[in-house]
Amino acid sequence: MRVLLTGHQGYLGTVMAPVLAAAGHEVVGLDAGLFADCVLGPSPVDPPGHRVDLRDVTAEHVAGVDAVIHLAALSNDPLGSLAPELTYDINHHASVRLARLARDAGVRRFLYASTCSVYGAAGSSDLVTEDAPLRPVTPYAESKVRVEDDLHALSDGDFSPVFMRNATAFGHSPRLRADIVLNNLVGHALLSGEVLVLSDGTPWRPLVHAADIARAFTSALTAPREAVHDRAFNIGSETNNVTVAEIAEQVAEAVSGSKVVITGETGADPRSYRVDFSRFRAAVPGFDCEWTVKQGALELADAYRKHGLTRDDFEQRFTRLAVLRAASDAGAVDDTLRWRR
Repeated sequence: MRVLLTGHQGYLGTVMAPVLAAAGHEVVGLDAGLFADCVLGPSPVDPPGHRVDLRDVTAEHVAGVDAVIHLAALSNDPLGSLAPELTYDINHHASVRLARLARDAGVRRFLYASTCSVYGAAGSSDLVTEDAPLRPVTPYAESKVRVEDDLHALSDGDFSPVFMRNATAFGHSPRLRADIVLNNLVGHALLSGEVLVLSDGTPWRPLVHAADIARAFTSALTAPREAVHDRAFNIGSETNNVTVAEIAEQVAEAVSGSKVVITGETGADPRSYRVDFSRFRAAVPGFDCEWTVKQGALELADAYRKHGLTRDDFEQRFTRLAVLRAASDAGAVDDTLRWRR
């Protein structure tokens, strides 16, 4: 299958591309390249691809493609809150435009990287299923809800959107992100000896390893149409439904000599939800997540040590908001996050 993978030079895309290729698919990438240099360790080998802003995609980019995996987005909540209009422009409008071009080009399956953060303030300790009310509390999560709605309207007998609501990702990638919870806490533990939690530690978080996300998308590509057509799936494992305080404790166990420090300075986070992941396991028999939070913490600590993670790397090169601010300050991108020529 010829697969267009958007965001192939991002944190998840860099892990997913070789998994797709190993499954026998021909992978074509598409990425603006904003985070292509956020590499820890040896430079990854990317598939052939297009260096293009998502907002500038044309019919030519989706011609001859059997399926699209759409990961590309402004990808975290602080960034979405800083520039909500760009979040909606890129994450929402450009995503729907891509889907429309893909449908018109005869693409049959469109796997969309949504998020469990659409559940936001779930308001209950019960496991949240895909049929639960959506309560996004950030522009990032709101943009995901809007795209799901619009892709549902585009679905028909030939075009099958699938909404992959990923839990919060963790784990090592050749293109690292340090601004997601487990990756961040392991970095703090190694660099300072403290597993620093700014909230009160009580919110629930569902976590999933980047490699398990890659395996889930690869499985969804070839699942029977009737099993996945126009359906939402939570991607993760109930085992990895943990509180932020529990994540911190597992990091402290993985990084010897570190201690948990919960400051509570940001108060209680309204985003709290425990998630049911059984629908995807039922739709794709044989799939299950392989990585636990503890295993991920050990993997990250090993990778950080092996490749010499520095504080500057941690706070600047591998933090999305800092990367974009640095590019803007240097005049490399304009105020709409487009490359200056």
